[in-house]
Amino acid sequence: MIEMRDVGFGYGGADLLSNMTLTLQSGMFHFLTGPSGSGKTTLLRLCYADLLPTSGEMTAFGEDVRQLTRDGISDLRRRVGVVHQDTQFLDHLPVAENVALPLTISGQGVDMAALRDLLGWVGLSQHARALPPSLSGGERQRAALARAVILSPDLVLADEPTGNLDWDMSMRLMQLLIELNKSGKTVLVATHDLNLIRATKAQVAARVLRIANGTLHLAGADL
Repeated sequence: MIEMRDVGFGYGGADLLSNMTLTLQSGMFHFLTGPSGSGKTTLLRLCYADLLPTSGEMTAFGEDVRQLTRDGISDLRRRVGVVHQDTQFLDHLPVAENVALPLTISGQGVDMAALRDLLGWVGLSQHARALPPSLSGGERQRAALARAVILSPDLVLADEPTGNLDWDMSMRLMQLLIELNKSGKTVLVATHDLNLIRATKAQVAARVLRIANGTLHLAGADL
C-alpha cells in the first residue's frame, strides 16, 4: 500500500527525517513510536500526501506520490482514513453529521442505516444528535474513528489517539482498531505509550517501528 525507499523530509535546509525505508502491506497492524518531536506525525502526513518527500522514492497504492495530480491526491485520501490528535469537529453539527462529513464533501449520499450501524459499532448510538462539545474525550476519539472509516478506507492512520484518555478508554479504542485490522484493514498507530503497545500485541500480531535520530527502525521483540 505504502512504500518508502530512502525517503527523507526536511525544510529550511534541515532534515527532520532521512533514509526511511518502509513497506505497509495489506492487512498488517503497525505501531509507530518515538519521543515527542521525533517526526511521528510527519511520517503519517507523508502517508496521505499532506506532505511530500524531499528525497528518496515513495509510492502509495502503486503511484508515485510526487507525481499525483490534485484528483490523484483526493483519490489517495479516500483510501486512507486518519484519526488526528485534534479531533477537529464542527461544533455546531450533531455527531452523526460530523461523522458523515467525508461522504457529504465527496458528493456521496449518506446511507442512514449504515451510519447508524457505524455509530453503534463505536458505541455512540445514543449520542447521534449530540453536539461535539458535550462528548467526553473517549467519545470524541471514537467519533473521530467512525469519521475516519466511513469511506471504507484500505489504510487507517491514528496519531496518538489515546494520548488524552485513561487506560480503560484507551483499550476500548484499541479494540476497535484491532477489529478493523481483523476485518482486513491496514492499521498504523503512532503512540509513545509502550504499555498500550504491549497490551495490544497480546491480541494481534503487530509490527513496532521506532523513529530515532530522524531515521526509522524496527523495534526489538523486548518492547
